[in-house]
Amino acid sequence: MAVTVACRPGCVLQRTFSWPTASFPRSDSSKTCREPLFLISIERYAKDLGFAVFFPEAIHASDSIYDATVSDGDCKLRVTIHPSLNTLVEKNELRCGCQLRNVTFSHVTGSEDRNDGDGCPTYRVVNLEVDVEASCDAGLQAFSGMDLDTLPWFGQEGDKQPSLLPLRARRGSYLPMWNNQDYYGEMWRECPPIDPRANSESDSCEDTEDLQPTVTLQEVRRAYLCRSRVIKGILIVRILRKSRLFYYGKAERNCECPYKAVLEVADKSGQATVVLWNSLCMDWYRCVHPGSILKLARYRVKESYNSRTGQKAKDDIEISLNSRNPSADISIILETDVLPQWHLPHTPFTFYCGKEILSCPVGSTCDVIGLVVFVGRTERTRNKDGQGTELWEYRWLRLEDGTTDQPIMVKLFSTSQPEIHSNIHPMSILVCTNVQLVRVTPDRSTSFQYLTNTSLTQVYCTGSGHHSAMSYRRLRPVRRFIQWVQTVDENHLFGRAIIGGFFTYPPLPVSLEQYMRNRNGEPGLVSGGELRREVENLQYRESRMFAIQATVNAVTYTRSGEEEDCSAITDWPTQSTPSAAYPRIPVTCLSPPSSITLSPKSPRLKVRQGPLRCGRSPKRRLFRSAEPPKKRLALPLHSSQHTDSDEDADRDFSLWEASMEFLKKNEEEEDSDDEEDEEDSSSSTSMVTAPSSPLSPHRLQLGLARAARETVPRQFCPQRRVVQTAAVGLQPGRLQATLPIAKLDTFAPADCYDGHYTLTLRALIDGVVVDALFLPCGPGNLHWCPYPHSHNNSWEAILSHGSFSPSSPPPAPSDLIAMATQLTSQRLVCVLEVCQLGGGKTEMVLIRAFPLRD
Repeated sequence: MAVTVACRPGCVLQRTFSWPTASFPRSDSSKTCREPLFLISIERYAKDLGFAVFFPEAIHASDSIYDATVSDGDCKLRVTIHPSLNTLVEKNELRCGCQLRNVTFSHVTGSEDRNDGDGCPTYRVVNLEVDVEASCDAGLQAFSGMDLDTLPWFGQEGDKQPSLLPLRARRGSYLPMWNNQDYYGEMWRECPPIDPRANSESDSCEDTEDLQPTVTLQEVRRAYLCRSRVIKGILIVRILRKSRLFYYGKAERNCECPYKAVLEVADKSGQATVVLWNSLCMDWYRCVHPGSILKLARYRVKESYNSRTGQKAKDDIEISLNSRNPSADISIILETDVLPQWHLPHTPFTFYCGKEILSCPVGSTCDVIGLVVFVGRTERTRNKDGQGTELWEYRWLRLEDGTTDQPIMVKLFSTSQPEIHSNIHPMSILVCTNVQLVRVTPDRSTSFQYLTNTSLTQVYCTGSGHHSAMSYRRLRPVRRFIQWVQTVDENHLFGRAIIGGFFTYPPLPVSLEQYMRNRNGEPGLVSGGELRREVENLQYRESRMFAIQATVNAVTYTRSGEEEDCSAITDWPTQSTPSAAYPRIPVTCLSPPSSITLSPKSPRLKVRQGPLRCGRSPKRRLFRSAEPPKKRLALPLHSSQHTDSDEDADRDFSLWEASMEFLKKNEEEEDSDDEEDEEDSSSSTSMVTAPSSPLSPHRLQLGLARAARETVPRQFCPQRRVVQTAAVGLQPGRLQATLPIAKLDTFAPADCYDGHYTLTLRALIDGVVVDALFLPCGPGNLHWCPYPHSHNNSWEAILSHGSFSPSSPPPAPSDLIAMATQLTSQRLVCVLEVCQLGGGKTEMVLIRAFPLRD
């Protein structure tokens, strides 16, 4: 039966498919669209047992499948990206807003279609070309001023919508684009689901349930240990701690909602673990929080997971809540409805200030509150416990609380709170609960510590009202911190508040011997060819550290604001050494227009004033208000050339206002404050031709000769905090949330960044050339603190410490360029921090370079 397509005359997709007069006569037929299309959304999910039916020739592809929405400007079409093209997505080359050409569609037959019979034709994209000559913002420009939600769906009648579920697997929801720990999609409830029995006519079941006695956790435990087959009774418990989401979806399983979440609960008789399984996570995970009171019935009791696996367990049982066998009954009890005889415990908190953290033993778990002064860019790292297949998102944060000069460093991974994480910015007040102390000792005289996640870590941030609902507001450590915040000189803090850019912590040792000793069995040195192959395998924003043996062929310096031009290159004769198994290669001297030029008569450098920083570049309004991101994503697009301001509607920003979240009290809290304070303080096929990798085997040079925009740290701009926070984040999966590629350039570089050196390295074994950025830190730099050991500021000392000497003024760039001959024929072990920035850009930063002694 033909379907009427509500498309405008001249619709590219309609011409491609000749719809409805022609269709695909065979399952292996295909249609190629030669005209440009735009990618306006992309969504990820895990494959299941049906994957071999859809893609029999791609069974060895990655575990992810991607559904995308393409548009010609007249209508839009949901498609599945063939798994042989996954690499383009994983490297962020195929991204929202890009322009596509020669897109080849393959029709999905009825036996393969999992679109639940909604009448919409479904297709696979088996080949495509990303138009690299088009602007990276081609999609933003093409749909400027348009509301994408009003575009008709190709193949749908009227206002009918296609299925929101994954097209090629039986999964109940999509996954986040870049991790497995967050929830994603509208099917994750914000409010408790309505009990379907509430309007049923069979009241007998409810009456029977109401007659069940209320039991304690101790009684449930005793009954289970006595091998009681049936444990009946209503449990009323308070949530003490809440875990992140655990995703266990596998290709060999067909579970639609493979999630679980762990809640640590307690009543007057003790503590236990409650586990939410599968679809109950989608219904309840966002609705319950530490401090919530739950009423539970129709649960199952099991031996705890840690006990079953022989691990040390503080709880010997766990209460399992599932949607069937039996169907768990869950409800939330308001604090005002709590009966005194229940004697429910308070939510425990253990807040440590920055000074106390310095003396805590390694592995200690605590809660911390602080004022954020630095928010790093989001990066990703391999999860070693998951056989290296899963990537975890993390950011570095720096907090201050006024108790010590040393900042509180936090390596924050995802906590399944995406809305809160997207609101973390400098000058916000952040609470991190159940974080663990890690201490690193690169040598015997120096140690560095930071806090990082446990499975139970939760974070709360100002700006969205999270603090006002939490009971920790009444604790003395929190009150003392708020008193300190209200005395802080905001102008002083604004001057050093930083967001984004390259950052690494903790510092590496200053000797080669100690560095190799601290690797703890990890692979050692790699050749240039091995480094190239490893870089090819990196995914978007994945960060890894490598070490290679190399010599330095050239040194350049680029001033802040002139990253688009190479500033200066010095070269020296390359002398043959017994260890250099390659011919001498001369270095070309370049002198393009730049901020620094090398005089042919003197090693002194002439410095010209660079352009003014772009803190007040032309702006446009991307978001109409400072609402949470989930409410902003549906707004119509605007052209990247739009000249309106993109500042937030809420231009006022004050630490005093932020601290007021902690001082707002409900009426029922007034009388019990003092008493509670005392208590709490104690406690592919032949037709699929994916583009070749930008790092082909014939390319022997790696890295960027100048810093990418993502490398440069930025001054925090409070009036544009929402846009700035989004600009340093990961590539979104929807065009409505995508920013112009150069949006970061509208924010001024941080004061700590004056420029960068580029060292051109040549691998000793195979001659592969690497351009590595070098960002030495110096005295007074609070962002990149120098290593505490003093040295003579020679090139060898600076490279082995990664910084200038903390006890003397750093040499000027002109002097360092003049001293670069110190590196002539010097063999070095170079430690590189490598990050795949996406779109074919690979950032390589030189962290350390240790001299090799004969």
